[in-house]
Amino acid sequence: MGKTVVKIENLVKNYAELRALDHLNLEIEEGEIFGLLGPNGSGKTTTISCLLSLLSYDEGTIRIFGETMTPVSYDLKSRIGIIPQNVAVLNELTVYENVDCFCGLYIKDWAQRKQCVDEAIAFVGLEDFVKFRPRKLSGGLLRRLNIACGIAHKPELIILDEPTVAVDPQSRNKILEGIVELNRRGATVIYTSHYMEEVEQICTRICIMDRGKKIAEGTKDELKRTIKNTETIYVEMAEPDSTVFQKMRSLTHVNDVNWADGKLTVGCAGGRHNLLQIMELIRSENLDFGRVYSELPTLNDVFLTITGKELRDKNERPEEPTAKKKK
Repeated sequence: MGKTVVKIENLVKNYAELRALDHLNLEIEEGEIFGLLGPNGSGKTTTISCLLSLLSYDEGTIRIFGETMTPVSYDLKSRIGIIPQNVAVLNELTVYENVDCFCGLYIKDWAQRKQCVDEAIAFVGLEDFVKFRPRKLSGGLLRRLNIACGIAHKPELIILDEPTVAVDPQSRNKILEGIVELNRRGATVIYTSHYMEEVEQICTRICIMDRGKKIAEGTKDELKRTIKNTETIYVEMAEPDSTVFQKMRSLTHVNDVNWADGKLTVGCAGGRHNLLQIMELIRSENLDFGRVYSELPTLNDVFLTITGKELRDKNERPEEPTAKKKK
């Protein structure tokens, strides 16, 4: 077990009659890339706002690096970098001036700050754009600037909230590679995203939230083992008769069998030779078939199984209120 960087215990946050966080418990260890997932309105933004002490909360405790976080915990906040979903830069300043401005909030020594700013700009690949103002940057470059502003002071804990929204694939890969490199250099990372493939690619441990509660937590492999179908087999073929369906459903490890649009779908749980026994049955029935392939579950399959939907209907649950700094 590593050193605990973030510990949230029994966190409760209410907005009038809406309970945004319902006795939430989270523990994040040093060196992790911790994925925080959930449908819209699940409580992710509220959790981060409470974690940063931008929002008050009704019950529970939050400790960062072993200390209680408060609105005036400036020493703690200097050890944290936040990259928000909405790009937060100053349009009147150049790329270099933006990074220098944000870094200057934490590092007063000019020589040290200059070195940090230069390293942050090089890290995100903006060396050729230091004199550009934000409005001249593409969406991907603007996201990189947003990251540079959040990491220039070399924080030990970095929180990234949807950092790849609406960026091109090349910029997305650059950002993901950068996050992994920051983690390799010693930073603990909290990462939120609706792109399940990103979370599956970089996160060492994942928490899935819904309705303000933690409903699942573990590594991607641990989460995948929680759902019914651990393998899905697809066979392109004409619709078989009912006796074939019955025989297939009786096979060991087969959970369900469906046919639609010229494709047989067989969900299996466990077993090492599911594909072989499916094909042996098809051949024994002298059935014609086309392409055959097998897929293991993805994190998106887990997410949809646990939450029931990818994005919660806005009419079903209000959007989380925007966090406001406490005075």
